[in-house]
Amino acid sequence: MAKSFIVKGNIIFSKSPEELSVNEGSYLVCENGKSAGVFKELPERYANLPMDDFGERLIISGLCDLHLHACQYAFRGTGMDLELLDWLNTQAFPEEARYENLEYAERAYDMFVQELLSGPTTSAVIFATLHRQASLILMEKLEKSGLRSLVGKVNMDRNSPSYLIEETAASLSETEEWIKESARFKKTGPIITPRFTPSCSDTLMEGLGKLQKKYGLPVQSHLSENLDEVEWVKKLCPDCEDYGETYERFGLFGDKSKTVMAHCVYSSESEVARMKRRGVYIAHCPQSNTNLTSGIAPARLYLKEGLNIGLGTDLAGGANTCLFRTMASAVQVSKLRWRLVDKSLPPLSFPEVFYMASLGGGSFFGKVGSFDKDYIFDAVVLDDSGICSPRPMSLSQRLERLMYLGCDGLVTGKYVDGIRLF
Repeated sequence: MAKSFIVKGNIIFSKSPEELSVNEGSYLVCENGKSAGVFKELPERYANLPMDDFGERLIISGLCDLHLHACQYAFRGTGMDLELLDWLNTQAFPEEARYENLEYAERAYDMFVQELLSGPTTSAVIFATLHRQASLILMEKLEKSGLRSLVGKVNMDRNSPSYLIEETAASLSETEEWIKESARFKKTGPIITPRFTPSCSDTLMEGLGKLQKKYGLPVQSHLSENLDEVEWVKKLCPDCEDYGETYERFGLFGDKSKTVMAHCVYSSESEVARMKRRGVYIAHCPQSNTNLTSGIAPARLYLKEGLNIGLGTDLAGGANTCLFRTMASAVQVSKLRWRLVDKSLPPLSFPEVFYMASLGGGSFFGKVGSFDKDYIFDAVVLDDSGICSPRPMSLSQRLERLMYLGCDGLVTGKYVDGIRLF
């Protein structure tokens, strides 16, 4: 049960894409699982609350990973010389087939959840596989970890290997049974998950749309990631104006079905307008888009147009689960895009990518990703004292440094929903 308490230290959180709130030696108050705000001097009304004093360590709002594949953890960091569609067929699909073996799923998901728990992520939107029981195993492990998550049992009934495909009716019935069984979880919820349009027939999409409407669930999938994929979708769905419409026509693209779409590297003007109109979230996955030679998503454009945008590590297209490394990649590829593609879109800044990793992505879960009053209390404690430097550094410089150096072993405390996990 969430309690009321105080956390003291150097507190940093995002106010907007342009503004970081930096608070040296300050007090962060949690009241019944929600933030009561950050204070330089502790108000008298909180004087009797217990306090965790972290000294000179950094305390940041929890980070949200809007897109990753838990089932691909085992082969992270390999097969990165391939483009997306070949990579799926030779790396991702054979690995995902292993999850029919529940003993394998137990071992693999144990490793994945432990890594996610040890890093700065407090909320995540996750792909599992098409296997109902294995997906429930993942959800059970995430539930026990205390992390906040949405997990999708994947749906695929066409254009996929024979060993990794379900008949349409079976896919829908298994998905509905999985939705019912997952009702027992409190911090881990189900999310409707058509893998992507090429692997889902119209009949399957229509059925998933009905399940979304029946149970009021969010939706996740992939959108406009790779040039060959986009051309493939045009051939499969010639009556649709853009890739986004292939989801929208079945009620799987925002509005009443809260939706996150990963990548959006090649979204057309009509598709961008469609996402904005429907309130669709974009999971920007710069590591994966680089590793799989997909391209550079115009993240600056999406921020400028006021679209909902967060970050995704996209494990195992991305090589790890550390959102700091994803932030660094987002800045780096935006510089290349500005230099080589479109000088009208300036590179991303550190405050902007921190916003995307915290408040921007966190809002998919509600009032998540900030320490402003009444936001859900998610916090990460970072001890960077072991990083050597002969010069003094500001708090924001210390945090920016972690964006490039990574977070391995630096997370020494984590709170989710006002509960300390470690």
